[in-house]
Amino acid sequence: MDLFKSEEEKRQIYDEIAYFFKEEYDLDLGIIGTSNVLDFFQETLGDRIYNKGLDDARAFYARYADNMETDYYALYRDIR
Repeated sequence: MDLFKSEEEKRQIYDEIAYFFKEEYDLDLGIIGTSNVLDFFQETLGDRIYNKGLDDARAFYARYADNMETDYYALYRDIR
């Protein structure tokens, strides 16, 4: 699965990874090193990040549904 929409986006991520390792650790990774770092984190954290996104979306929609139900009953009119 390709994570990126374009080659330009992928190059930008590689550049950011290379910049981080150069600034933080004074390491020049090169294209293979940055690719390996990205692959490692994608394999290690990808599923966790995906699941967290799903959990966050579920919580958002649960709050939305609660608000919708409250709004629904606020529209009710008294019947005499």
